[in-house]
Amino acid sequence: MEGTCMNRNPVAFESRLQHSLQSASVIHTLQINLGLVCNLACKHCHVESSPKRNGADENMSALTAEKIIEWLKRTDSIRTVDLTGGSPEMNPQFRSLVQQCRHLGRHVIDRCNPTIIGHVDPTSGETYDWVPSFLADHQVEVFASLPCYLENNVRKQRGLHAFDSSIEGLKALNRVGYGTNANLKLNLVFNPTGPSLPPQAAGLEADYRRELRQRYSIEFTRLITITNMPIARWRADLERQGKLESYENLLEQSFNPDTVDGLMCRHQIHVDSQGRLSDCDFNYAMRMYTPVARDRHLWDLDPTELADRPIATANHCYGCTAGSGSSCGGAIA
Repeated sequence: MEGTCMNRNPVAFESRLQHSLQSASVIHTLQINLGLVCNLACKHCHVESSPKRNGADENMSALTAEKIIEWLKRTDSIRTVDLTGGSPEMNPQFRSLVQQCRHLGRHVIDRCNPTIIGHVDPTSGETYDWVPSFLADHQVEVFASLPCYLENNVRKQRGLHAFDSSIEGLKALNRVGYGTNANLKLNLVFNPTGPSLPPQAAGLEADYRRELRQRYSIEFTRLITITNMPIARWRADLERQGKLESYENLLEQSFNPDTVDGLMCRHQIHVDSQGRLSDCDFNYAMRMYTPVARDRHLWDLDPTELADRPIATANHCYGCTAGSGSSCGGAIA
């Protein structure tokens, strides 16, 4: 697909938007990045997580978590709390945040890397076998990364043993009811292994369901597709392959205006492990903080200030508006 694109400078993303679409609407989701530490170092990771990213300035403290909870108590508009990382479960504040958010009546999402479930921390010896039952006890919705149902494709993107560990992690989630109990949603997340747009989710979901069921007896709720952003590690990898320019042009030429209303930045706000605000996880990775916050933290703002706020955009935003679109919830159009 990328071979059809002529190399040229993409049109600036801002010029594709009507002025009225450059602002957020009602904010109903708070996405919290608990930190950058992870047991994997995937080459497509836009926040460049790894086991080495364990500094205090990159991972959430108990004080910051407490301030976020206090802020949540002040607003009724936030219905969903979306926990991400890194591997969010590796942060010591994870379980407390889940418990308190559920106590406040918020729906909670865990962006789970399923290899964490069987992981043993080589430094501390900590294991994460508690993850499936803990998530089930609190009816946390799970979004689990599985970029392909074929072993070789996963190994290329995530590492030598990532596929086997992912399968075992998904089986552990199935054993506590995820994917079979209507109250325990297990969503799998696909992203391309190369510089192309994701295929249509419906057909791909049927393939995933058939192959995972036949090969591993794994069940799941639905499949979502996410486009790889040409930033951070993925950008560096594209540059090494000489494919960055053609991929950026593919995204720009595939711009779909029908995706704009559904962009995640228009109905959620992203807070990082230090309390700083971005319009989305990708902007956070680019250190593009939301204009309305300036030098303020989440707890310094009244929730009403986040509605109708200007959104910071740049050319990586074509990744969310190309083809069927891409968001934390999958395709948009």
